[in-house]
Amino acid sequence: MGEIQILIVLAFIIFASPYIAKFIKIPVAPTEIILGIIFGSLGFFPENEFFKVVADVGFYYLMFLAGTEVDLKIFFTTEKTVLKRSIIFLVLLYILSILLVYTLNLSYLFIIVMPIISIGILSTLYKDYGKDEEWLNTAMLVGVIGEVVSIALLTVLNAYLKYGFGASLFINLAALVGFLAITTIVFKGLDLFFWWYPSIKKILMPQYDKEEKDIRLSMALLCFVIAVMIILDLKVVIGAFIAGTLIPTFFDHKKELPHKLSSFGFGFLVPIFFVYIGSTVNLDALLLPGVVPTIFLITTAMLIVRLVASIIFIPNLGLKGSVLFGISLSIPLTLLIATAAIGYETKYISQDVYYSLILASLFEAIICLVMIKVIYNFKLSKK
Repeated sequence: MGEIQILIVLAFIIFASPYIAKFIKIPVAPTEIILGIIFGSLGFFPENEFFKVVADVGFYYLMFLAGTEVDLKIFFTTEKTVLKRSIIFLVLLYILSILLVYTLNLSYLFIIVMPIISIGILSTLYKDYGKDEEWLNTAMLVGVIGEVVSIALLTVLNAYLKYGFGASLFINLAALVGFLAITTIVFKGLDLFFWWYPSIKKILMPQYDKEEKDIRLSMALLCFVIAVMIILDLKVVIGAFIAGTLIPTFFDHKKELPHKLSSFGFGFLVPIFFVYIGSTVNLDALLLPGVVPTIFLITTAMLIVRLVASIIFIPNLGLKGSVLFGISLSIPLTLLIATAAIGYETKYISQDVYYSLILASLFEAIICLVMIKVIYNFKLSKK
């Protein structure tokens, strides 16, 4: 009976969330999280393994879609000054975060938490603001680099807390380095192969076909890479993201493919992930001592360090553009939740810190998405 109840409530949320979001004037993603919190608190989402599995698939698909927004050739076509500023931004982010952690005497876990970047939610902004906004394209470029760094550090943290400082830790790290090195070789090899045999692209993904070969190949890539990540005991998110980048990088003749994949994802799988995240939130945690101040501290600190570091992009984006850039990188919802889960499962952080991180990730998503909408619309009204 529990599965039927979950399906009925999910059906309502998936259908109604865009209308509710329009009514309350906030983006759809946080609306789905809020509805998940409300219905979860009312007992409509009992603990269910199938619900969790589907939500995980939604998360992986979200990261896959984030990858489809990134043509890796951008790293070769982007101005060197922008790439240099991107590196400086990330370095500043980590320096400011380390200073804050030591100044406020926080757990060393926050050295990873404060500068963590995830482009899962960032990629959803393209649906609202299009692909012509320089601040958003720059944020995606920096976000790709930042997410790879964040996932690498998260993998190190997970291995260290799981295995301790020993041989198993170095084996796990070697697997990550090896995977990234092989991925780089594969990308270079494919680039050379398709340069010599460009017609193969249209055989694999015909411009017009009745069998949806483009979607089939995309799903095959996603499933294959996820399987490889599970075998190597690495974070699936980085594999899902890399699989997504193959689409725009090597099959740029299929301009409509990312839109087709996105329509299915944001219409079904991704909302289930957002609703599930909301359903896991225990609102009673707000009554625990220290939770609310910690939520405020995390949310404020993560936003401030990004806005300060984003000053480096004022010459490129202008003041408002750099503010939008900084705020858009302040929504590490998925990876922040993953970090909290790792810390709590390994007993590295207490329950109240765990709840603080989970709730902070949700509040950041809601607050930052609303801030972006307000600032962006204000910018338009000044034209």
